[in-house]
Amino acid sequence: MPDARALARTALVLACLWPAPAAARLTQAELARVVVAPEPDAQAPLDLAFTDAAEGRPLRLSEAIGGRPTLLLPVDYTCGNVCDPMLSMSGNALAATGLEAGRDYSLVLVGLDPRDDTAAARRMLDQELGLPAIAARTRALVGDEAAVRRLTGALGYGFVPDPGTDSIAHPAAALLLTPEGRVARILSPLALNGRDLRLALVEAGEGRAGHLGDRLALLCYGFDAARGIYTPLIHRILGVAAAATVIALALGILLLSRRTRRA
Repeated sequence: MPDARALARTALVLACLWPAPAAARLTQAELARVVVAPEPDAQAPLDLAFTDAAEGRPLRLSEAIGGRPTLLLPVDYTCGNVCDPMLSMSGNALAATGLEAGRDYSLVLVGLDPRDDTAAARRMLDQELGLPAIAARTRALVGDEAAVRRLTGALGYGFVPDPGTDSIAHPAAALLLTPEGRVARILSPLALNGRDLRLALVEAGEGRAGHLGDRLALLCYGFDAARGIYTPLIHRILGVAAAATVIALALGILLLSRRTRRA
């Protein structure tokens, strides 16, 4: 029986192509390269230069990230299938976090097709994000093939152009970057919710965004990328509990000793 994950991946890849799957001309070997598999401590090249679609000026990736935890969405600006809901659902999840775009986090789009211009990027942003407060602070980047390949290669993000359908097969995935540009998480934009995304952003920012309650929650919860939810970190809980138990026993013995002497 075919592997369920492989089938799901193939379905997502084909959804990024022309709507009629029969028109796709990529081979199974080519589709196998459409994965997200960053190396440990993968780092985005912050010196890469792109064009900011909103302002039409050169912009380095470091400036787009702005020293904040960043949700990076590689997209095809002319894709009318999965890329559109990816951006829309990511925007809704970010709005539900209660965090402020441009202050607590950055949202950065990177076009995978170097043939797409700034007008295509602005059109996708205007039509699909639908959240003025977030859209105004979103960086939609357009770059040449060399810049796009260098960025995706550093992040372990594989994609394959399909000349037969004039489209790009790419993973329906978002990369959560630390303020320094390291890959912190791989997220599914189609399965995000505000609470988990808020915690992921706070975690990626090492506690520099969000409220005290978020930081306390992160002490007991970590992100399970396989299931897409937060699960208890049992070893942390046991470690803290053991230390608290030792301290409590020591204090108890000290108090009993003092009371015995007084008696």
